[in-house]
Amino acid sequence: MAQHWIAGLKPMAKALATRLAFPLAGLLAGLVVWLGCLPTVALAGPVNWQEVPSTAEGRQWWDSGSLRATKTGNLSVLSRFQPPNPGDSMSGTTGESEPKPKRMADLYVMDIDCDQQLFRDTSINGIPQFKAEWLPAAGDNLISAVIEGSCTAARELGVVS
Repeated sequence: MAQHWIAGLKPMAKALATRLAFPLAGLLAGLVVWLGCLPTVALAGPVNWQEVPSTAEGRQWWDSGSLRATKTGNLSVLSRFQPPNPGDSMSGTTGESEPKPKRMADLYVMDIDCDQQLFRDTSINGIPQFKAEWLPAAGDNLISAVIEGSCTAARELGVVS
């Protein structure tokens, strides 16, 4: 008797599956399209700041965890620049009894042309810099050290050739 009852369910299940196939496929396709429209979150790797030798102009770091090849084959790297406080001797104090608060560092996303030793800032503190022009380091020892250090690391990692 149980086999007869199960045998009677097979045609009903087949008819239900046939009826629901198109709406379920449409629902699934809609879900895929909707998920594709959601903003994506960039997965950040570990931050590994590499400080370059400080100068009278301030301090600068580049993040070895952010090294990426751009679509044009150049290098993209996150860097951080902190100018000295007025009267600061780069030691964190001004000679007064109370040290002045440190000025916040600025964050830059830099594109670097390692072959020509040129750079451009494509983002400053999260604000895109559209039509940023390529510039030479022009005697800026901080920028030169960032270019040298990040390009050397990127070549060693195979990020750029």
